[in-house]
Amino acid sequence: MLEETDLVFIALGSNLGDRRGHIGRAVDLLRRTEGFEVVQVADAYESQPMYVVDQPVFINTALSGRCALGPDDLLARLKEIEVEVGRQKTFTNGPRVVDLDIVYFGAEILESETLAIPHPRRLERDFVLRPIAEIAPGFVDPVTLRTVEDHLRDLAESAA
Repeated sequence: MLEETDLVFIALGSNLGDRRGHIGRAVDLLRRTEGFEVVQVADAYESQPMYVVDQPVFINTALSGRCALGPDDLLARLKEIEVEVGRQKTFTNGPRVVDLDIVYFGAEILESETLAIPHPRRLERDFVLRPIAEIAPGFVDPVTLRTVEDHLRDLAESAA
Protein backbone atom coordinates (compact mmCIF):
# COMPACT_ATOMS: atom_id res chain seq x y z
CA MET A 1 0.00 0.00 0.00
CA LEU A 2 1.27 3.47 -0.89
CA GLU A 3 2.08 5.63 2.13
CA GLU A 4 1.61 9.41 2.10
CA THR A 5 5.33 9.73 2.86
CA ASP A 6 6.01 8.24 -0.60
CA LEU A 7 4.04 10.94 -2.42
CA VAL A 8 5.32 14.03 -4.18
CA PHE A 9 3.25 17.21 -3.80
CA ILE A 10 3.33 19.91 -6.47
CA ALA A 11 1.75 23.35 -6.14
CA LEU A 12 0.30 24.92 -9.30
CA GLY A 13 -0.74 28.51 -9.85
CA SER A 14 -1.74 30.88 -12.64
CA ASN A 15 -2.82 34.52 -12.79
CA LEU A 16 -2.68 35.36 -16.50
CA GLY A 17 -5.09 34.50 -19.29
CA ASP A 18 -7.16 31.32 -18.99
CA ARG A 19 -5.96 30.51 -15.48
CA ARG A 20 -7.95 27.27 -15.06
CA GLY A 21 -7.08 26.19 -18.58
CA HIS A 22 -3.36 26.74 -18.00
CA ILE A 23 -3.44 24.70 -14.80
CA GLY A 24 -5.47 21.97 -16.52
CA ARG A 25 -2.95 21.80 -19.35
CA ALA A 26 -0.05 21.58 -16.88
CA VAL A 27 -1.78 18.72 -15.03
CA ASP A 28 -2.41 16.96 -18.35
CA LEU A 29 1.26 17.30 -19.34
CA LEU A 30 2.29 15.90 -15.96
CA ARG A 31 -0.08 12.96 -16.49
CA ARG A 32 1.80 12.25 -19.75
CA THR A 33 5.23 12.49 -18.13
CA GLU A 34 7.11 9.21 -18.10
CA GLY A 35 8.09 8.35 -14.55
CA PHE A 36 5.31 10.44 -12.98
CA GLU A 37 1.79 9.34 -12.04
CA VAL A 38 -0.76 11.88 -10.85
CA VAL A 39 -2.60 10.40 -7.86
CA GLN A 40 -4.96 13.20 -6.84
CA VAL A 41 -5.64 16.83 -7.77
CA ALA A 42 -7.13 19.26 -5.23
CA ASP A 43 -9.84 21.78 -6.00
CA ALA A 44 -8.68 25.13 -7.38
CA TYR A 45 -8.81 28.21 -5.16
CA GLU A 46 -8.55 31.90 -5.91
CA SER A 47 -5.88 33.70 -3.91
CA GLN A 48 -4.53 37.19 -3.67
CA PRO A 49 -0.94 37.65 -4.84
CA MET A 50 1.77 37.72 -2.18
CA TYR A 51 5.00 39.70 -2.14
CA VAL A 52 4.17 41.64 -5.35
CA VAL A 53 0.51 42.54 -4.79
CA ASP A 54 -0.14 44.76 -7.83
CA GLN A 55 -1.06 41.94 -10.21
CA PRO A 56 -4.09 39.78 -11.07
CA VAL A 57 -5.64 37.26 -8.67
CA PHE A 58 -4.28 33.70 -8.82
CA ILE A 59 -5.94 30.34 -9.20
CA ASN A 60 -4.01 27.78 -7.15
CA THR A 61 -4.19 24.06 -6.61
CA ALA A 62 -1.90 21.17 -5.71
CA LEU A 63 -1.56 17.57 -6.72
CA SER A 64 -0.04 14.45 -5.31
CA GLY A 65 1.85 11.96 -7.39
CA ARG A 66 4.10 8.96 -7.48
CA CYS A 67 7.46 9.76 -8.97
CA ALA A 68 10.22 7.55 -10.34
CA LEU A 69 12.25 10.64 -11.29
CA GLY A 70 14.81 12.19 -8.99
CA PRO A 71 14.08 15.66 -7.55
CA ASP A 72 16.32 17.49 -10.05
CA ASP A 73 14.82 15.62 -13.02
CA LEU A 74 11.31 16.39 -11.76
CA LEU A 75 12.20 20.08 -11.38
CA ALA A 76 13.57 20.13 -14.94
CA ARG A 77 10.34 18.56 -16.23
CA LEU A 78 8.21 21.10 -14.32
CA LYS A 79 10.18 23.95 -15.91
CA GLU A 80 9.64 22.36 -19.36
CA ILE A 81 5.90 22.14 -18.68
CA GLU A 82 5.80 25.80 -17.63
CA VAL A 83 7.34 26.77 -20.98
CA GLU A 84 5.04 24.40 -22.92
CA VAL A 85 2.00 26.03 -21.28
CA GLY A 86 3.31 29.49 -22.19
CA ARG A 87 5.27 30.87 -19.24
CA GLN A 88 7.78 33.54 -20.12
CA LYS A 89 10.43 34.95 -17.82
CA THR A 90 9.33 38.10 -16.02
CA PHE A 91 10.47 39.05 -12.53
CA THR A 92 10.50 37.21 -9.21
CA ASN A 93 6.98 36.76 -7.82
CA GLY A 94 5.52 38.57 -10.83
CA PRO A 95 2.50 37.55 -12.90
CA ARG A 96 2.73 34.23 -14.70
CA VAL A 97 0.81 32.00 -17.06
CA VAL A 98 1.66 29.00 -14.87
CA ASP A 99 3.93 28.20 -11.98
CA LEU A 100 4.76 24.69 -10.76
CA ASP A 101 6.69 24.11 -7.55
CA ILE A 102 7.76 20.96 -5.77
CA VAL A 103 6.48 21.40 -2.22
CA TYR A 104 7.28 17.95 -0.84
CA PHE A 105 9.18 15.02 -2.32
CA GLY A 106 7.98 12.35 0.06
CA ALA A 107 9.83 12.67 3.35
CA GLU A 108 13.01 13.94 1.68
CA ILE A 109 14.86 17.01 2.89
CA LEU A 110 17.15 18.48 0.27
CA GLU A 111 18.97 21.76 -0.20
CA SER A 112 21.12 22.47 -3.23
CA GLU A 113 21.94 25.50 -5.35
CA THR A 114 18.92 24.82 -7.57
CA LEU A 115 16.36 23.18 -5.30
CA ALA A 116 15.12 23.20 -1.71
CA ILE A 117 12.72 20.49 -0.55
CA PRO A 118 10.43 20.96 1.26
CA HIS A 119 9.66 24.30 -0.39
CA PRO A 120 11.14 26.97 1.93
CA ARG A 121 8.04 29.24 1.96
CA ARG A 122 5.37 26.53 2.17
CA LEU A 123 4.34 27.29 5.75
CA GLU A 124 3.52 30.96 5.04
CA ARG A 125 1.33 30.25 2.02
CA ASP A 126 -2.34 29.41 2.45
CA PHE A 127 -2.55 28.84 -1.31
CA VAL A 128 -0.04 25.98 -0.94
CA LEU A 129 -1.17 24.46 2.35
CA ARG A 130 -4.93 24.55 1.71
CA PRO A 131 -5.01 22.36 -1.42
CA ILE A 132 -2.46 19.92 0.02
CA ALA A 133 -4.50 19.69 3.23
CA GLU A 134 -7.56 18.92 1.11
CA ILE A 135 -5.97 15.84 -0.49
CA ALA A 136 -3.57 14.77 2.30
CA PRO A 137 -4.42 16.45 5.63
CA GLY A 138 -2.34 13.96 7.59
CA PHE A 139 0.82 14.38 5.54
CA VAL A 140 3.65 15.06 7.99
CA ASP A 141 6.07 17.83 7.09
CA PRO A 142 9.49 16.17 7.30
CA VAL A 143 11.11 19.26 8.85
CA THR A 144 8.55 20.24 11.48
CA LEU A 145 7.11 16.74 12.02
CA ARG A 146 3.63 18.31 12.12
CA THR A 147 0.79 17.68 9.69
CA VAL A 148 -0.09 19.97 6.81
CA GLU A 149 -3.52 20.36 8.39
CA ASP A 150 -1.89 21.60 11.64
CA HIS A 151 0.19 24.13 9.70
CA LEU A 152 -2.87 25.37 7.80
CA ARG A 153 -4.72 25.84 11.09
CA ASP A 154 -1.73 27.75 12.55
CA LEU A 155 -1.61 30.00 9.50
CA ALA A 156 -5.34 30.75 9.73
CA GLU A 157 -5.04 31.55 13.44
CA SER A 158 -2.09 33.88 12.87
CA ALA A 159 -4.05 35.74 10.16
CA ALA A 160 -7.11 36.19 12.40
